Amino acid sequence: MGSLSPQILGVPGSAGKIDAGELGHLFRAQRSNLEHFFDHLDLAQAADFAQALLDAPGAVFFSGVGKSGIVAHKLAQTLASLGFARSAFLPPVDALHGDLGAVFPGDLLVLLSKSGSSQELLALVPCARAKGARLLSLTSAAEGAGNPLATLCDVNVHLPLQRELCPFGLAPVTSAAIQMMFGDTVIAALMAARRLTKEKYAANHPAGKIGKSLIFKVKDVMKKKNELPLCKDGDMIMDQLTELTSKGCGCLLVVDEMLHLIGTFTDGDLRRTLKSSGAAIFNLTVGEMCNRNPRTISPDAMAVEAMQKMESPPSAVQFLPVVDDHNLVIGIITLHGLVTAGL
Repeated sequence: MGSLSPQILGVPGSAGKIDAGELGHLFRAQRSNLEHFFDHLDLAQAADFAQALLDAPGAVFFSGVGKSGIVAHKLAQTLASLGFARSAFLPPVDALHGDLGAVFPGDLLVLLSKSGSSQELLALVPCARAKGARLLSLTSAAEGAGNPLATLCDVNVHLPLQRELCPFGLAPVTSAAIQMMFGDTVIAALMAARRLTKEKYAANHPAGKIGKSLIFKVKDVMKKKNELPLCKDGDMIMDQLTELTSKGCGCLLVVDEMLHLIGTFTDGDLRRTLKSSGAAIFNLTVGEMCNRNPRTISPDAMAVEAMQKMESPPSAVQFLPVVDDHNLVIGIITLHGLVTAGL
């Protein structure tokens, strides 16, 4: 249980075909490995580790080699993205060749090592301690002579490892997973303890869908002024075709002399009116055929709220007039504009 068969690995000269049953067996074995971790994790140790990060007076550095180094790098970036602690990955070899200059008294150095005997980390320990750093470790080997890193650090958390899923028990396909789960769970605890708000989180994620959905407001992505397809309710429909098609909104915003919104007239309305009225369309005004109860939105609403409003029942729409508290038109937001903005 818990290892790859030669058929899964694919030996030289074999077809190397993946068997769904064997794959399912491996997933069940990995689940058993993860359950062993959860069942045997010392929560008191985990809490001490999390508290140390929460109370860190300075920067928090993560370090490791191999796959543990990759996990350390990811955890450092995740912590840094929250904005309440300076955090960075400290490559152990580079640290011994000058990068240790970034470490100051009171900083934390978190060392990740499955075995607790990585020579690069053991060489770093006395140097980091001489700089006044507090040392924490995450290891899976039993504490003692076989895990010197745990003994040398101020705080060690034992990450229980039943076995690696690798057929040789060597490749860190399970140990790296539990390192990542442990680190991310602790960071989630820090977010809760710090009462991190979505607004504070968004401030550090201005790019990408996450940040844009939390930062961008309607007024940031709406069309305004000369970009607006405006007309009066007394304008003839056929006289407004250029305005209807030239602004890229697929609609007209019907307003009075003071720019109060009266209604909307879409290219769909044009097709339906032409089909039902025929040549009589030449004698119809926009105001006679417009929708006088359109959905609207405030400029201070979140852009993602605009998208939700467009997609809400009874039928989806492609745009929303943007109006102020006095129903004055100040913009228009379109589905195309939201998608172009990355939302």
